[in-house]
Amino acid sequence: MNDYLKSGLDVIEAEMSAIQAMADRLGDSFKEAVQELLNCRTKVVVTGLGKSGHIARKITSTFNSTGMPAVFLHASEAGHGDLGIYSPGDPVIVISKSGSTAELVHVVPDLKQSGSKLIGILGRMHGPLADAADILLDASVAREADPLGIVPTSSTVVALAIGDALAGALMKAHSFTEKDFARNHPSGQLGRNLLLTVGDVMHPLEKTAVVRQNTSLKECVTAMTRFALGAALVMNDDAELLGIITDGDLRRAIAEGEDIRAMTASCLMTPNPVCVHPAATLQQAIEIMEDRPSQIAVLPVTDETSGKPLGILRLHDVYQPGEL
Repeated sequence: MNDYLKSGLDVIEAEMSAIQAMADRLGDSFKEAVQELLNCRTKVVVTGLGKSGHIARKITSTFNSTGMPAVFLHASEAGHGDLGIYSPGDPVIVISKSGSTAELVHVVPDLKQSGSKLIGILGRMHGPLADAADILLDASVAREADPLGIVPTSSTVVALAIGDALAGALMKAHSFTEKDFARNHPSGQLGRNLLLTVGDVMHPLEKTAVVRQNTSLKECVTAMTRFALGAALVMNDDAELLGIITDGDLRRAIAEGEDIRAMTASCLMTPNPVCVHPAATLQQAIEIMEDRPSQIAVLPVTDETSGKPLGILRLHDVYQPGEL
């Protein structure tokens, strides 16, 4: 095995072991922390410094996106005006590997003076921050995962995992749904996938290339050129969907066919294609198109009751510009 790969795997395995050890210790104090956050009627203040500060920012972001209002307080800036984001009663989560970060120790009395509960995600169970904490979550690690054993690796991963666990428990308690998540992410692809339906972005039948079984290859190409969406629906005289022809089908037919002049739509099409309904979410459409051995770039959209074709959906339509 390549030495570089082994070094990388050693780090990952050490971090996995640290998370498992933390999970084995998790108990009543975690339940207390979740209950304290559930009781919150204002917001949560999350603070840390250095690498722990970066983890605190990430936990803050996760809380906000999953329905728990939170703000990040930079420990060094707290005494220079940023303490103004704190409101009496805000529960405070303090993250520190050493459990004695001077800037955090200095700001804790100001955060606790109005009766706020202090939740410590700490790497040491003894020290000034542990003594000040009302609820203590053990984020200690036996050793950092890097080759020197000194770079914040296992400790940051463990602290982040505890924050994620808190967020997950709160989501469960609040019955937080995919629609709730989407409302907090209206401009992102995640929100788009959950909020929008196939009917919102599909191309209707009148703007889609439609051919019959006996349509010639040339006429198929003409129709697909007029409606340049990468596919044509093959329908019979009763407006029933028989198949779909894609640009790829045309290329393969021309490359492999002996007499392309005799080819018709029935020779080119994929019969009984996979379809999607207009009420399906974009997320459901993505799963239909991508969660398969061979991905689908274009889907016929059909009425859920009658099965009649209504148009097509392209993978390109699902993703925002730059997201594909």
